[in-house]
Parts: sequence; structure tokens; C-alpha cells
Amino acid sequence: MLQTGFDTITRIMTAYTQIGSNRLKTWIIMLGFGAFITALVYIFGMALGMDGPSALGFSGFALIFAGLMNFFSYYNSDKLVMLISGARQIQKKDNPTLFNIVENLSIAGGLPNPKVYIIEDSAPNAFATGRDPKHASIAFTAGILQKLSKLELEGVAAHELSHVGNFDTRLMTIVSILIGTVALIADFFLRIGLHSQRDRDRNSSTGIIMIIALILAILSPIVATLIQLAISRKREFLADATSVLLTRNPDSLADALLKISNDKEPLEAANKATAHLYIVNPLKGQKGTIGWFAGLFNTHPSIESRVKALRNM
Repeated sequence: MLQTGFDTITRIMTAYTQIGSNRLKTWIIMLGFGAFITALVYIFGMALGMDGPSALGFSGFALIFAGLMNFFSYYNSDKLVMLISGARQIQKKDNPTLFNIVENLSIAGGLPNPKVYIIEDSAPNAFATGRDPKHASIAFTAGILQKLSKLELEGVAAHELSHVGNFDTRLMTIVSILIGTVALIADFFLRIGLHSQRDRDRNSSTGIIMIIALILAILSPIVATLIQLAISRKREFLADATSVLLTRNPDSLADALLKISNDKEPLEAANKATAHLYIVNPLKGQKGTIGWFAGLFNTHPSIESRVKALRNM
């Protein structure tokens, strides 16, 4: 019991520090990925036969391209996600009960009221998005409104508001953009690199650089995706813990997670690009993955581990 109490206090203290931590991590990740993209493109440029200055200039161009993508996505990601998900914004008169839940939790968390959206899908799920609390949106499926009790829905709403308050939505948006940039650059190189290698002397030093570049082009998107998924899984645990600070009722969220995960209906509006946003993995075919290696590719921690942590609070 003493250990359980200590773990609970630790999780709560961790939850209280997430805003500052996520802001710092956002800058670290942006700078880290920026340096990684620069080095990656430099090696690709050398493999394509450029000299040092030309390859460095090519890297600068790639960095500017990545920056423009970041800028556009930073200010428009929430609209794009809602459009992809087929979400429709509603007003308080459309669902007063849901709005009261969100408004009361926002007050408790010291957050502005987010925009509320509905996805016309009978599978229960929800997600939050937005670059900061002032520009946040929460989407609920029609199914989650029908299948969860009021207390369970409150737990889900608190979880999503925790993502907003902890700046998880900003962090994951930027991570997704940067990983997409790495994938685009690697794919571009793979398309032209193999073709250009045919016209080169395979015994030259350029050939060795080409082999290194090809290995990086294959592995870098995989490694970047694993980093994204690891961050995503950790954010879910922290949002669960932070939500308890708002509701003081861990059992309601635990019950909601079990209900959502046990529902057999797949969410048609979800895809691999948006799956990590939802409170429970909406791609039902990926549920129940076994093994630590396979677990590296999961968007969410297991429901069992999340429920166990909540029950111990």
C-alpha cells in the first residue's frame, strides 16, 4: 500500500510539471530533428555526387522546406485533422450535457473552453487537437455519447483536456510533421539515388557513401516513427494521470477505457495518420499486440496497463 501511495503521488507530481516540460521538449525535438534532417540531407547530397558546399546548400534548402511545412501545419493542423476525420463543430444548444461537462472541467483545469466537434460514427472514441489551449478542439464520436455513462464521459473529456493543458497536442503535431518530413526526404532519395548510382563508378568512395545513404534512407523513417510512437504512448499515461487531478475519479476513466476498447466496431473515420490522437487505438485490428518488439509499433500503451495504473490511484 505504501508503494502504491508513493506511485500515485509520483504520477500526480509528474502531471503537474507537464506544461513546462512539454514546452522544453518541443524545442529540443525541433532542434534535434532539424540537425538530423540537415545531416541526413548532407549525406544524401554527397551520395548524389555533390561537393561539400553544394551538399550543405542542399541541406539548407531542405531545412527551409521543413520549416515552411512546420509553419503551415502548426497553424492549420487542427482544421486538417477535423476535416480528415469528418468532424462537425457543434454549439451548446446541440448538446448541453456534453458542453456542461467540458466547460466545468475546463474551469477546474484553468483552461479556455475548447471547440467541440462530433464525428457521426457509432464506434466510441474521442481525441483532442490544437496548437495551444486557446486554439484547442475536442472531437467525440456519436457512439461514445451513446455508450458511456455521464461519469465515464467526464473521465474521457478530462483526459482530452489534459492533453490540451499539458501541450501534448502541440508536441505531437510538431513531431508528426517532422517525421513526415524525414519520410518525404528519404523517399525522394530512394527514388533518385538508385537510378543515379547506375551511372557511377561502384568502386569509388562515392559508392561507399551511397551505400551508407541508402541504409539511412531505409532506416531513418522507421527510427523516427518509433520515436513518435514512444512519445505518444507516454503522453497517454500522463494524460490519464492528469485527468484524475480534474475529476478525482480514476475509476470512471478506467471503466470508459475498458468499454471503448471492448467495443468491436471499428472507427471508419480513423486512419494510421490520426490513430495516435484518439484516447484508445481506433484501428481494432492492432489491438492486443503481444511482445516487446511488436509493442514498439503500438500507438497506445495497453489498456491493461493504463487501467491498472488508474485503479492504483
